[in-house]
Amino acid sequence: MEEAFPAMIADYMEKGFLENIIDMFKHDGNLCSLIGVLIQDNRLRVRIGITALVEELAKTGGVDVRSALPGLLPLLHHAEPVIRGDAVNLLGIIGDESVLTALEEALADPDPSVRMLAGEAMADIRSSGE
Repeated sequence: MEEAFPAMIADYMEKGFLENIIDMFKHDGNLCSLIGVLIQDNRLRVRIGITALVEELAKTGGVDVRSALPGLLPLLHHAEPVIRGDAVNLLGIIGDESVLTALEEALADPDPSVRMLAGEAMADIRSSGE
């Protein structure tokens, strides 16, 4: 996939085209592999939009958002705590039990917000599996 494509998606997200982007991801679930790249955007509106996108895709089904996991898991070791926290949050939304060990490690993150989000994400995943 072209390097400019994630930047284009982020630009559209910044402009408020969330519904169009959701439709695009529903049409082509392979785009979920870009979520790890997109959540690193420095624009708050883009990061909030990506979170809303993942929430919608996880809620409605039809798209395997777990394909975002390989791009998100390395972000748990990102230098920026905001990126680590966003990654933890998205992992909790995706809700796959396979990430519990990684989230458990995030409970020892130096940033208190990341630790809190990791605990919440783990609780959400465990409660959804019951």
